[in-house]
Amino acid sequence: MSNAIAPNIKSLADLISTLQVEAGLEKPRSLPPVNLWNPTHCGDIGLQIRRDGSWWQEGVRFSREKLVQLFSTILRRDADGYYLVTPHEKVVVKVDDAPFVGVRVDRHESDGHQVILVTTNVGDVVAVDAAHPLRVVTNRQTGEPSTYVLVRGGLEARLARPPYYELIGWAEPDAGKSTMSVVSAGVRFSVGEMA
Repeated sequence: MSNAIAPNIKSLADLISTLQVEAGLEKPRSLPPVNLWNPTHCGDIGLQIRRDGSWWQEGVRFSREKLVQLFSTILRRDADGYYLVTPHEKVVVKVDDAPFVGVRVDRHESDGHQVILVTTNVGDVVAVDAAHPLRVVTNRQTGEPSTYVLVRGGLEARLARPPYYELIGWAEPDAGKSTMSVVSAGVRFSVGEMA
């Protein structure tokens, strides 16, 4: 785990709440039901989420992290792209890579299984499991791998380098193969070729 979270934390839910507070959320948040909202498309107001997870509007970076955290709760991915959605408005958001960045990974034991938790730059904490899988994409030109975890509703986080290397440190070789995997919540996830 990043590695010593309060040893007195017993449940996975308590650990997730603790990680959310450490990520800057004043309290664990509940997310609005953006999947139920179907407002009229209002157009493009120049919103962009860059590869580093920073939010921009018409070339100006958002300076208030609380605003970024708020907007991240109303971000939705539809078949034709990303949108900020409210009950009354829907605006385009250009996303350069993934909308979130995984800035921390932790390990916890729950029900006899190792569980890997990913904390994002906007305070989401997700347990890697069958519903929140890891995937690795290798850049064909550079050979560089990028690791993603599904956070919610088609929205992914790309792991930043430090948590990626920590995750690789937990990986084990796959029997009879030249690949490595990590296990979380009883599910094995490939993290790429062995070096």
